[in-house]
Amino acid sequence: MNTQKVAVVTGASQGIGAGLVTAYRKLGYAVVANSRSIQPSDDPFVLAVPGDIATPGVGERIIEQGLEAFGRIDTLVNNAGVFVAKPFTEYTDEDFDLVTGVNLRGFFEVTRRAVEAMLGQGGGHIVNVSTALVEHANTNVPSALASLTKGGLNAVTKSLAVEYATRGIRVNTVALGIINTPMHPEETHEALAGLHPVGRIGDISDVVGAVTYLEDSPFVTGVILPIDGGQTAGH
Repeated sequence: MNTQKVAVVTGASQGIGAGLVTAYRKLGYAVVANSRSIQPSDDPFVLAVPGDIATPGVGERIIEQGLEAFGRIDTLVNNAGVFVAKPFTEYTDEDFDLVTGVNLRGFFEVTRRAVEAMLGQGGGHIVNVSTALVEHANTNVPSALASLTKGGLNAVTKSLAVEYATRGIRVNTVALGIINTPMHPEETHEALAGLHPVGRIGDISDVVGAVTYLEDSPFVTGVILPIDGGQTAGH
């Protein structure tokens, strides 16, 4: 049986996801990397699985291909997410379908199959990526669909952590402030920094460091860990 650990990262082609792929490879893991547009890797221990996780069947296929290539699944990082900020009454049905499709349906299918695999091998770790806006709503960032979906991830983190606590599967979440990724143009950074008590936006390395901390913490499960420059503490 293969003893090399295997991590699955969704939303892996850029930003935080790409940083996580690199971090898990440095930890010695093989990585199954998914995004809609992911390109094949030169690294034989990185399996690229393109596909939109909102589409039925894709989440299961990501896990199946990882099992086929590497024989096991030790960690799943549910990093893929969609953020649409609008006043509540301006959200369309299409916005709802898009955001719930990726943030909830995609999470559900890929995680369900990953948990099955983890139960078969005696354990594993799931890390969800959420937003500080769930706990710290902001008048300047109207984002009800983010709170609706990512709030669900925060809740299910605790539910799954308790459900599987005696079976070796840990479930944690990182709740992010605004992170310096391609999603945020350079000219917005100064204004966005003001949303955080520490006076700057986060770096990808801040998120990667938190995920690797959780990876290496066998007594930590059911935690919503804010990586938000102090946002949820107050302002």
